[in-house]
Amino acid sequence: MFVEVIILGIILFLVLQYNGSISVNKFVHDNQDFFMKIKESDYDFYTKARYGDSIDIQKLFNIRLRNAMITILAMIFVFIADLTYVNILFAIIAGYVVYKIPYIQLKKYYKSHLHKIDLMLPYYLKNLEILVQHYTVPVALGKSVDEAPEIFKSGLLELIEKINAGDSTIEPYMAFARDYPVRDSMRMMRLLYRLSLGSQERKQEQLITFSRNISNLQQKARESRYKERLEKMENKTMVMLVSTGVGVMVLLIISILMLFTSS
Repeated sequence: MFVEVIILGIILFLVLQYNGSISVNKFVHDNQDFFMKIKESDYDFYTKARYGDSIDIQKLFNIRLRNAMITILAMIFVFIADLTYVNILFAIIAGYVVYKIPYIQLKKYYKSHLHKIDLMLPYYLKNLEILVQHYTVPVALGKSVDEAPEIFKSGLLELIEKINAGDSTIEPYMAFARDYPVRDSMRMMRLLYRLSLGSQERKQEQLITFSRNISNLQQKARESRYKERLEKMENKTMVMLVSTGVGVMVLLIISILMLFTSS
């Protein structure tokens, strides 16, 4: 009987949600200011890194909130016959877990792609170096956006926006480096900042230093790619040897069994 009541309650909730008598989405929208305070500070960045700039971040965040609240309501309904403080706390914890899972998945995705970012950064910087030879650093950054890897674009646009807003400190460059905490990103952004401050007389000298560091990064990236290919080949060879060994063992066992059977 209790299971039937739960099923009936879920159906009733879905019907009321469908005809608009109750609306979780409206509740989320009406209390948007409050919910924005619990949104993770780096959620927008991770979302753009995963889906690109065209994604509707607010819509995804609202879906997280909606799913969390539906989970809490569903758990409370399940415990309605024995609604204690412990059960209410359990329902809230379950809702919080549902709320956090998408964020954890986005963060995990970004971290798994840091290695890929690490390999792409030197080649983006090389393109930027060519532009800096003909333009100032802010202008070169703006012109580099179209050719930059997709994952860098949101960080670059934010960097350019801060520079255009009049921030002449190193902070916008360091913020970009913190968003992409890969090999030597901090050092390269410091060099780029110094290059943006340098006079024309020192520009060539600074460009040489910048170029030398980029070449070193490219060499490390090539070595990493070569090492990865080598490891893949070794793994494939190992799998082939193990498969061959297992096959030979199976054939040997079958041959022995057939020999005993025939005798």
